[in-house]
Amino acid sequence: MLSTGSRSRTALTLSCVALVGSLLAACDEESEAAPPETSAASTVEKPVSGTAKITVEGYSVTVDCAGEAAGGPTVVLLAGLGDPLEKLADLRKALGTGNRVCAYDRLGEGASDQPKDPQDAESSGKVLTGVLAAVAGGGPVVLVGHSLGGLIAARYAPDHQDKVKGLVLLDATSPTAVADTSTLIPESETGPAAEVRAQLVATSKGDNPEKFVITDGEVRSAGAIPVEVVEHGKPVFAELPVYGPDLDRLWAEGQRKWLAVSTRATLTTAAESTHYVYVDQPDVAVQAVQRVVAQVK
Repeated sequence: MLSTGSRSRTALTLSCVALVGSLLAACDEESEAAPPETSAASTVEKPVSGTAKITVEGYSVTVDCAGEAAGGPTVVLLAGLGDPLEKLADLRKALGTGNRVCAYDRLGEGASDQPKDPQDAESSGKVLTGVLAAVAGGGPVVLVGHSLGGLIAARYAPDHQDKVKGLVLLDATSPTAVADTSTLIPESETGPAAEVRAQLVATSKGDNPEKFVITDGEVRSAGAIPVEVVEHGKPVFAELPVYGPDLDRLWAEGQRKWLAVSTRATLTTAAESTHYVYVDQPDVAVQAVQRVVAQVK
């Protein structure tokens, strides 16, 4: 992934919001010093507090938790591709009062280990299971996922309804992002749109920090858990000639597809936000999480 300084404004827009057709951002932030290692997630008796390293599936994974559940669910934040858990620091603080809030670095991100093999929703889900054991024990959790983190959370919830009692999807990667973008932009295309398509193909095959292979799939139901789907309201593909409006339309349609993950799903539009809803309109993100948590308590 190219650094921000190596691209023109237009190319930067394409690389930061069109990669994988899922509006994923490139980050140049440095990771903090590694925290001390703790016992493996499978043997944790007391949920993690503060910043710690746990061992999951043979890997060292960095987690960070603050607050007490106080009889309610543990809120677990999943960042987008290329974003370390520090990116979510302000959101964690905003949610911290009266809640237990945790975040973690997926393999290939932040201070966690690099994955040896390609990752997908299933393998990433195994790591998430270990993280939940460490940070929530056997208690209920609400998953809050941004971008790729939202896709992972929504794919995970249907198979783990014993743990996941609520979802908040913050402009989650569309369940049909690969097909939408590759179908819209023909292989014969040249110019700026060709870069979008080329990056889509490369990233969907695992050419990204997490080695994550993004595949399309049907939205499976997690039952009747409370779900908040929050979409961005401002166009993010405006600088892309010809295809920009249709890419924004397809992204919006993808957000509506995620509503099928639960019979209690609702859609909110962050009217003044681009892809980073929790940065552009943190109040919208915080209120969505609070509504879901209130329904789980």
